[in-house]
Amino acid sequence: MKAIEVISAAEKRLQKDFSQIEETALYLQEKVLAAFQEERIAVRHFVGTNGYGYGDEGREALARVYARAFGAERAIVSPALLSGTHALTVALFGVLRPSEKVLVLTGMPYDTIRGVLWGKGNGSLLDFGVQTDVVELKENGKPDEEKIRAALQNGYKMVYIQRSRGYELRDAFTVKEIAAICEFVRAAGFTGCIFVDNCYGEFVEKEEPSSVGADLIAGSLIKNAGGGLAPTGGYIAGKKSFVELCENRLTAPSVGGEVGSYAYGYQPFFQGLFLAPHTVSQALKGSLLIGACMEALGYENFPKLDTPLGDITRAIRFHKEEELLAFIRAVQEVSPVDSYVRPEPWDMPGYDCKVVMAAGTFVGGATLELSADAPIRKPYTAYFQGGLTYEHCTIACRAILEKLLGE
Repeated sequence: MKAIEVISAAEKRLQKDFSQIEETALYLQEKVLAAFQEERIAVRHFVGTNGYGYGDEGREALARVYARAFGAERAIVSPALLSGTHALTVALFGVLRPSEKVLVLTGMPYDTIRGVLWGKGNGSLLDFGVQTDVVELKENGKPDEEKIRAALQNGYKMVYIQRSRGYELRDAFTVKEIAAICEFVRAAGFTGCIFVDNCYGEFVEKEEPSSVGADLIAGSLIKNAGGGLAPTGGYIAGKKSFVELCENRLTAPSVGGEVGSYAYGYQPFFQGLFLAPHTVSQALKGSLLIGACMEALGYENFPKLDTPLGDITRAIRFHKEEELLAFIRAVQEVSPVDSYVRPEPWDMPGYDCKVVMAAGTFVGGATLELSADAPIRKPYTAYFQGGLTYEHCTIACRAILEKLLGE
């Protein structure tokens, strides 16, 4: 079978799923549009500022629009948040104090967060006397409620939920599942902060965790929420009391959210948010296409095609390292930027093994753009995400299939 035939069969199979994604995108587009209109966004909000940024209308309005779109009381949206990991770190250090404890409900967090929680001598939470415990997931990849209930008796200030799979094969958690976790921990008597790492999950579903029980969420603007246009940045959103603590950590306790300038202007941040429901829908359709085609070739991949999508990532398991590298290199070869570059495994900061990455993106490291990466360890698994247009995902899929089929 040729690559084009595999793609055609997959698209026919996925028509119902594509229609559902498009319906969700329309709902979310109306929600985001309403947030812009309710905050009376005007051209003046795009203008950059310098210095302290007192009275920066763009910064303040952007945060209010995000809060509305995410069903939150308050938000921080800032280019000073350098990545998703940085946004998460600011939130963790903003809320937690020495001798307090945080409980991770969703298994071991992904690599870059481990150093934030347990690093020694690097300024981690552990260095500051904050204890982090983990409840491993059950074999089916779902939270272990019995163990969580028992652990919560030990006096935690925060519970932590990682929505995406990271470098694991378990499915991302849907908003419905996160709502159920929030309800469960409250019923178990927990009164502290419920914090969700929302990376890769924004605008996948009609609601965000902050509107279904989470007190705080955080993520990166060069993933879903930036719509492919935000050049950098991150966000933190949720309950006002917790977000204000995070503002004090991002800047200083004496000034909080009153300062912060950005000389280049805020238009790409506003416009990226406006486009996010559409661009995320394109990435989701691309994920399903890749999944169906790889399944047709006999490669196991996650989530299964009959499983609700919780984020934009897809994990694909290969039999050999050579197959994995062929997949990654095919993604790079169809990129608009650096298509001539051959990805090689390297020692990436924050990871415990070599990592290979395909990221020929307009914004460096932007994983809403078509990209793929993989740790070089068994089981050999590539993590595919993004695609600003479904058409680009289709081109990438064809290139991958041709390489694997030897066409």
